[in-house]
Amino acid sequence: MEIRELEFDEWEEMLPDTGFDVFHSTEALRLLNRHTTADLHLLGGFKGQQPIGLFPVFERNYTVGRLVSSPPLGYGVVRLGPLVMPTSPKPRKRESVNKKFVRSVIEHLEANSRSTLFRIACDPRYGDPRPFRWTGFSIEPSFTYQLDLESTTPDDVLHSFSSDRRKEIRNWDDDLLVVRTGGMRDAKQTYESIRARYREQNLKVPHEWAFVRDLIETLDDRVRMYVAETAEGEFVSGVLVLYSNDTAYNWKGSTKNANNDFPVSPNSVLHWRIIEDILEDPALDSIERYDMYSANEERLSPYKSSFGGKLEPYYIIESPGLGLKAAKGAYQLAAHGKTPFGRSPVKSLNLLGN
Repeated sequence: MEIRELEFDEWEEMLPDTGFDVFHSTEALRLLNRHTTADLHLLGGFKGQQPIGLFPVFERNYTVGRLVSSPPLGYGVVRLGPLVMPTSPKPRKRESVNKKFVRSVIEHLEANSRSTLFRIACDPRYGDPRPFRWTGFSIEPSFTYQLDLESTTPDDVLHSFSSDRRKEIRNWDDDLLVVRTGGMRDAKQTYESIRARYREQNLKVPHEWAFVRDLIETLDDRVRMYVAETAEGEFVSGVLVLYSNDTAYNWKGSTKNANNDFPVSPNSVLHWRIIEDILEDPALDSIERYDMYSANEERLSPYKSSFGGKLEPYYIIESPGLGLKAAKGAYQLAAHGKTPFGRSPVKSLNLLGN
């Protein structure tokens, strides 16, 4: 197994037709590379001249160590990680290719070094993280809800909702609460609503508006902005949806709003409009599923599960040991927009055992 560092055009050529996250796209990786201070490595695994794996990783060096992660810190990107593309349909062959690819990447990155904090969050379709465990890393499952929208109808999807959600959708008066697709101005309003919600919880938004703005401009037809507003045009809520070649992601938005004058939840009808478009808009014919993007908060999971999605695991792979516990806490701070390594990198990364 040979690991090569790829250029963007080589990455684009090797990317499969389906089965990857929107942030695996060349456009999104270029954007992350521009915004982050980490070094992006586009790793390709080859058996001879046959490409069998892709792995984007971001490396950031500090005084006493380094962080190697996929996705990078602080941009609201929840999952990235490896893509494995074995040529054989046989399970034994697929497992063998996955194991060789993972071990070769770890060796190439020197990810087992005591001075390295290694942290990967995989796409749900990467279902076999065992080679990472066999190489000494820890594995923890996280979860998302995904609605299967392939070969179905709006009536069938609505029937899979909980009774409360079905009632909301059927009682929705679109003269009272208008749902539409919008543009950059609506995206900024949605971003501000997210920032206000984070402030209420004494947290900082994990991504700056400049990144969101550039993401919308860069991904172009891979993005749609959905807005709920009053009949008078007053903003109520919004959802920024991102699209890979086969999946729609409820990336940001759906914030709780103070307007309780509606008989239905604005966020419920936003989700319903997104689902209807996936099922009925010819421009979205290739989209097979709607991903709620997260199902890890106990408070929010009952609501998200009411849309009839299937609970899907994805895997967090991390450096082992006691030092990780403190570094992991620092990583969680960064996930909420704080900078655990920025002001005192020695204090943070020295916990890795050096």
